[in-house]
Amino acid sequence: MPLTRRQFAQSTLAAGIAAALPASLFPACSVSSNATRTAGSAALSTSRATQFDASSEIAFPKNFFWGASTAAYQIEGAWNEDGKGESIWDRFAHAPGKIKNGGTGDIACDSYHRWREDIALVQAMNLNSYRFSISWPRIQPSGSGAINPKGIDYYSRIVDALLEARVRPFVTLYHWDLPQTLEDAGGWPNRDTASRYADYVDVVARALGDRVSDWMLFNEPFAFTYVGYLDGTFAPGHTSIIDFLRASHTVNLAQGAGFRALKATRPSARVGTAFSMQSWEPATDSDADRLAAERAHALTNLWFLDPALKGRYPEALSFFPETLMRIRSGDLEKTRAPLDFIGINLYRRTIARAPTAIEHIAHAQKWLFPVMMADSPQGPKTSNGWEVWPQAMHDIVMRISREFNHPQIEVTESGCAYNDGPGPNGIINDTDRIEYHRQYLQALARAIAEGADVRSYHAWTLLDNFEWAEGYTQRFGLTYVDFKTQQRTIKESGRWYAKVAAENRVEPGPLTRSQPEGLL
Repeated sequence: MPLTRRQFAQSTLAAGIAAALPASLFPACSVSSNATRTAGSAALSTSRATQFDASSEIAFPKNFFWGASTAAYQIEGAWNEDGKGESIWDRFAHAPGKIKNGGTGDIACDSYHRWREDIALVQAMNLNSYRFSISWPRIQPSGSGAINPKGIDYYSRIVDALLEARVRPFVTLYHWDLPQTLEDAGGWPNRDTASRYADYVDVVARALGDRVSDWMLFNEPFAFTYVGYLDGTFAPGHTSIIDFLRASHTVNLAQGAGFRALKATRPSARVGTAFSMQSWEPATDSDADRLAAERAHALTNLWFLDPALKGRYPEALSFFPETLMRIRSGDLEKTRAPLDFIGINLYRRTIARAPTAIEHIAHAQKWLFPVMMADSPQGPKTSNGWEVWPQAMHDIVMRISREFNHPQIEVTESGCAYNDGPGPNGIINDTDRIEYHRQYLQALARAIAEGADVRSYHAWTLLDNFEWAEGYTQRFGLTYVDFKTQQRTIKESGRWYAKVAAENRVEPGPLTRSQPEGLL
């Protein structure tokens, strides 16, 4: 999941970045005015255009994958059973005041014991792809060395059951649950963690790679490095600018090392990463606001993608903090990973503008990252305040397609928090969630029609679950979970999604309060 507690622009911690960094130059540190004008104009004209026609039925390509996504810590529970080691989320969630209402993932959806029920839900929704993550400390309790056979057996049973059900096992190797032992040794800011990660990837690939073809190395590297090491609202709860910078570089090294380790063990494997992305739009047509939107796009969408595919960091900052990141000679070659696909997690758009002269003075970080960011007030909001803006799906898919020569794309997450519960008849009539997915799928279909090579759509999420620092206060699931009894009930959105998956098409829907103005 993306950042759920704070926006990058709202972080008071980020205000100290510029003061902490040396003024070493970022190679090609600024976007040229012509490039900025071209890219910014494209984004601006797209955002202001009347949105696409959603009144007709839309078919998806043959062999399109329809799926749902989950993450180990958010659903499994069994946090200390069968030899599993402690993760940073076990430690963080058990610390008082870290999680809303004191929630933890100790039980979550109890999927460690109820995984058969969950696969039955996947089948009931006619899905042919299930994205789930593997808990590193369930495989290697201390983050290295000895392998826990019960952990391997658990995931092996899931893979076998999915294949028997004719569902693609779509595996995420790291979805934020770093073994606590590795965190105690320095965590992601410690570049040795990249080697430990590559060893772990090799272990899992050897155990499951005979049956799993499609892998994601990381889920949302920008999110877990920023919120875990700078903002501090996610595990491990650090608030260090230096830790964030070093963690991001180590993860880029790990992405390259993990890619090579997996391919060495399973050469035919299809390997990517799920990147958290937002569609950035300039607040006005000015060159300054266009440049601000370009910088925001580079930092949040490309910081972990450019090193893999281009062997360099993107042009996000006014100068490049190479010394503090501890980038060594040859490192950028090590970050290279010719990913077989790009995973996109997309929920919304954000507006960017250049800071004023007064804001430059008041906020020290604006000398390093001269961007002011804000959510748009235009579209309707979900229960957790996120704007519903389907055009963002089209825009980011098309932009990534253009910038990376039409790569294969998997939409690895998209979804919405609406806290609808069972009515008197037991039915969860979550019409807003239906309209969200309908509109975002229509936007995705438009991108496909314009040439984007999109292979799948995965709804976040299969089950209402533990939503990180928000605990159990937000429900994104296609299935309602009663956390007292663990009873699962497919919502009306899940039934609607099952029909979409079965027919491989999206039918037009009625205009509802969730549709942005101008959609029709």
